[in-house]
Amino acid sequence: MSPSATAPVDAGEQAPTPPAKGIDKFFKISERGSSISREIRGGLATFFAMAYIVVLNPIILGAGTDKFGHQLNNGQLVTATALIAGLTTLLMGIIGNVPIALAAGLGINAVVSLQLAPKMSWPDAMGMVVLAGLVLMILVASGLRQRVMDAIPSGLRRAIAIGIGLFIALIGLVDSGFVSRNPDSAHTTVPLGLGVAGRLQGWPVLVFVVGLALTFILIVRKTRGAILIGIVTMTVVAIVINSLAQIPDAQWGLTIPTVPDKVVDTPDFGLVGDVSLFGGFHEVGLLTGCLFVFTVLLSGFFDAMGTIIGVGEEAGLTDERGQLPGMGRILMMDGVAVAGGGFGSASANTCFVESTAGVGEGARTGLANVVTGALFLLALVFTPLAKVVPSQAATPALVVVGFLIMAANVKEIDWSDSTIAIPAFLTMISMPFTYSITNGIGLGVLAFLLLRVATRRTREIPWLLAAVGLCFLVYFLLNPIEQALGVS
Repeated sequence: MSPSATAPVDAGEQAPTPPAKGIDKFFKISERGSSISREIRGGLATFFAMAYIVVLNPIILGAGTDKFGHQLNNGQLVTATALIAGLTTLLMGIIGNVPIALAAGLGINAVVSLQLAPKMSWPDAMGMVVLAGLVLMILVASGLRQRVMDAIPSGLRRAIAIGIGLFIALIGLVDSGFVSRNPDSAHTTVPLGLGVAGRLQGWPVLVFVVGLALTFILIVRKTRGAILIGIVTMTVVAIVINSLAQIPDAQWGLTIPTVPDKVVDTPDFGLVGDVSLFGGFHEVGLLTGCLFVFTVLLSGFFDAMGTIIGVGEEAGLTDERGQLPGMGRILMMDGVAVAGGGFGSASANTCFVESTAGVGEGARTGLANVVTGALFLLALVFTPLAKVVPSQAATPALVVVGFLIMAANVKEIDWSDSTIAIPAFLTMISMPFTYSITNGIGLGVLAFLLLRVATRRTREIPWLLAAVGLCFLVYFLLNPIEQALGVS
């Protein structure tokens, strides 16, 4: 035993911190001010906040019919969704070492189901997704994708994070039934309203309200595991209420809080690998095929970019320049996820804003992703259990995290500079109001470029950001461009 091992520590000195080992060292858990228990809690919270995708993605893709009248099998879609989400989330955790989970992207799956598939076969449509992922990986390998992210001004980065916070808060309010869309038949100028017909109705909404209040109280009292405690507690409450009150399934939505008849189910991998890379070009032509790939590429590019920035800022992982450690690996794994989603016929996988639920629990490393990814893989055989948590029990976490993101970022924007403040404002409101991260980033970038040109500050515009603005201009004008070219 060395002398230093037994030497007493002076009162004015601190004992040296023991070197990190094993899992701690690999994921840099202590270095980032976290702990294994926090990472596990964070991984659980993220999974419960986004487990709905195992149910929702098959519904969206299954509703589509390809050019030949074929529909995808629901059971196979459930397997593909859980499998690709689990694998890509694990890869992001182990290689990227960030608590950013991935799954089939909402919005992109609608493009695949409603825009691509009707003009080609399902394997052709998924091949387009794979090609978009391969292009993303090339952009990352060339360094171009990271340079685009670096070119975004700090104030706009903060606004992107806030916009995502508002976006996921609205997702929470809508998915819980606290806020609902007014039907067009109502002939009202108000697109959204409280509950149903302006009133909160039913036990499920009460579960959300109580869960939201409980989670905020736990946050204010600085209770460890506040978000996860809220989700688990309200899931149990929902199961009890549903068993006693016999609530119609439609009031709960996609997930019914009941004790499942069976715990284990057999996965069906029939869709995995059923892909045709270039068959879509034969069906629609080279130009239209390239536009389809561009649409998937652009949505995946900027949705993921906004989420990575937002989650990174919320987790405190960014440096003074707003960059995350190992950004190249993170972006490459996102490209792999897009291609992997197409290969598995689950549609493009992308970074999920619900990862902020885990960050809110203290997750700071990829270990949280390992937990989330493992749970998705377990869902392959334990799908009945994954369907136990109703959205009303999980969505309070999204509203709470939306608040936390805004509180952490809004004061960091330079509101005295209108060329930053106005684009920031447009970015923040556009994401929830258009239900799209990509739209918010696009409007913010275009507004920033316009105002800098109008104030003769063009020298302050990075050329790469100007190129991004041009891409967004094409994105917003894509429909008239298609019509002009006769490919709509």
